[in-house]
Amino acid sequence: MNTESLPESFYRHLGGGRYASSPATAGPWSPKTQHGGPPSALLGRALEQHAAREGLRIARITLDLPRPVPVGELEVHVRTLRSGGRTELLEGELTSDGKSVLVARAWKIAASPADTPSLRPVPAPPELPEAQPAQTMAGAYLDGYLSAMEWRFEPGKAFDTPGPGTAWARQRIPLVAGEEDTPLTRALTLADSNWAVAFELDHQQGFVINTDITLALHREPVGEWFCIRAATAASPHGSGLALGQLDDEAGDCGRILQTLLVSDR
Repeated sequence: MNTESLPESFYRHLGGGRYASSPATAGPWSPKTQHGGPPSALLGRALEQHAAREGLRIARITLDLPRPVPVGELEVHVRTLRSGGRTELLEGELTSDGKSVLVARAWKIAASPADTPSLRPVPAPPELPEAQPAQTMAGAYLDGYLSAMEWRFEPGKAFDTPGPGTAWARQRIPLVAGEEDTPLTRALTLADSNWAVAFELDHQQGFVINTDITLALHREPVGEWFCIRAATAASPHGSGLALGQLDDEAGDCGRILQTLLVSDR
């Protein structure tokens, strides 16, 4: 799929909480299963809209992937677990043919006061690089999500460069046809790419896959471009962790954490 033939969006709303997935949602491992980014954003969008209250924002969302998300029709379910004056705990689920394919819990919390200090515990991100040719990835299916996003790595770097890694990215198409993306959905559309930007474990000779995605945002992101600076921790007889620093063009806005299953093929 070249950029000229991209679908108009990742999803089309069918009504009644049902969505049709476009080919742009397909992940790098198969044209039949989705990358974790678009369905994470779709569920995040539903959690954000559910019983929305002025002054509350999603500060942390954790998504678990019990099975691959098929490129097909999805149904969204959301409920409130707890609602207080300054916090809410929500739970959401995506199903396909009645099977759970993505589950999430999210905390909505009240916005901090205007006099809260702006604390930035990390260095500023690198400047957004100039436009680059379309990115490739060894052994990957490219005509889906990878083509539906615009990627800009540090000079001389790419997905196949051993990490830690740094990449700027943005969506080429909206999440849902006819709707405006939100800061949260834009961040979630990218967040599952965190461990791929790092790519320090050999995912071609061995089997490496993430089981979850946690995105924590200390403020609402701004703009359409995000920068991920990601690294991996791993141990024998253990598992892997991919930890990412998320920036927008204004600087630090959050963190991404993913648990990695590491196994022999």
